[in-house]
Amino acid sequence: MLIGELALATGASPRALRHYEQAGLISSERAHNGYRVYGERTAVRVGNIRRLLAAGLTLDDVRAFLPCLDGDVTAGPPSAGALRIARERLAVLERRIAARSEVRDRLAAALDEVGAGLAPAAAPSAPERNRPAPAAGTAATARPSG
Repeated sequence: MLIGELALATGASPRALRHYEQAGLISSERAHNGYRVYGERTAVRVGNIRRLLAAGLTLDDVRAFLPCLDGDVTAGPPSAGALRIARERLAVLERRIAARSEVRDRLAAALDEVGAGLAPAAAPSAPERNRPAPAAGTAATARPSG
């Protein structure tokens, strides 16, 4: 199957498929015209790659799953290696979330200090938000006659 057909079958973009190939996760043959041609089983492999990426793993993490990417990676119990990789990735994500939360808290505290005593700017009412801006050269307070 050609890259466009594989993209359609898997929901992955052609760019993502080329990236997976460059990372060594999938492979293709070249047709006489230079087009990439993928085997039918590649769609299963791409589906598993996307499933693992959606779960929060990285392409480097997924590489450890190469031996089982051609089957149903969700069918059997997870291996000790898979659990280790998932736990390590979770720890990385938790550290990143904690760091971002600290930055958010510092920014909120700084805004509280600066904004102490200042009333927050009122949001425009719905009619004001939906009113078209005045045309160039007209007064903003002009009212239609009638």
